Amino acid sequence: MTDTDDFDHWVAAHWTRLVRTAVLLGCAPSRAEDVVQDALLRCLTKWRHVQRADNREAYVHRILVNAVATAHRPRKFRLVPTADTPDGHRPDDTHDVDTRDAIRRALAALPHDQCQAVVLRHYAHLTEAQMAMVLGVSSGTVKSRLSRAMKALRVDPHLSDLGGTR
Repeated sequence: MTDTDDFDHWVAAHWTRLVRTAVLLGCAPSRAEDVVQDALLRCLTKWRHVQRADNREAYVHRILVNAVATAHRPRKFRLVPTADTPDGHRPDDTHDVDTRDAIRRALAALPHDQCQAVVLRHYAHLTEAQMAMVLGVSSGTVKSRLSRAMKALRVDPHLSDLGGTR
């Protein structure tokens, strides 16, 4: 298998998750695919480094976090009606739409560093050590960001509107 084939297979397996991660990190849904493509282009040019990394996913997420941070995007989410989600699934019912909207609003209300920590831990499922590597901070800093973020999310009005559906 060539480097290009390996890259193509990796992207095919992770594309949807990376786009969703970009959206959850605050990227406008209409820009998320472009930002992920920019990040993956950076990965492709350094694919041999990515392949040799101890943790390929953490390496790529680090590049994605940087790409989202440097993208020109509005600070607040702007909801854009769409028939399909980035992974091609249609929303099932109003409850799912309300839940997704509440989560996006709650994440948008967090400071950027706390939003990154929540998304990388609870959506991308990175470990604290992987998150520390991605964010370029210590493991203790990751823990404190997550702690503060979770405390804020517990009292967030957008999520409390959901009642017992959390």
